[in-house]
Amino acid sequence: MKFILLVIGRTTDKHMQVLIDDYASRISHYVPFAIEVVPELRQTKALSIDQQKAAEGELLRSRLQSGDHVVLLDEHGTERRSADFAQWMQRRMAAGARRLVFIVGGPYGFDAAMHSMANEKISLSQMTFSHQMIRLLMVEQLYRAHTILRGEPYHHE
Repeated sequence: MKFILLVIGRTTDKHMQVLIDDYASRISHYVPFAIEVVPELRQTKALSIDQQKAAEGELLRSRLQSGDHVVLLDEHGTERRSADFAQWMQRRMAAGARRLVFIVGGPYGFDAAMHSMANEKISLSQMTFSHQMIRLLMVEQLYRAHTILRGEPYHHE
């Protein structure tokens, strides 16, 4: 199974990008992993929030493949402890999908079509974080989950 983190727009903070790249490299020791960046929309001032979410949704859906297990990172999604997330991830890997795709939406979240086509929604916290920070938190949690599944000494409870 390949793991994909699908995001809108590039990470602009070079220090954060270094950390994201470090965790992405670590994840790749366990499973094939990629961060796919959808270019952010230009000239959005002329668009309503719903129009912007719809346009971003179209761009995101164009990157998905048949059979993907799609997980939206959404504030209303299911929260899990890290160990529980690792067990959830193990079940997803055993289920046989070719790709497990985690999606970080744009600044206003996802349109209704993205919500309806997603297999699941996960929340990393009840707190609000920047979309760039969520990328770092997500790759760290993916790495942590793999170390938990392997019994490696990264996670402490």
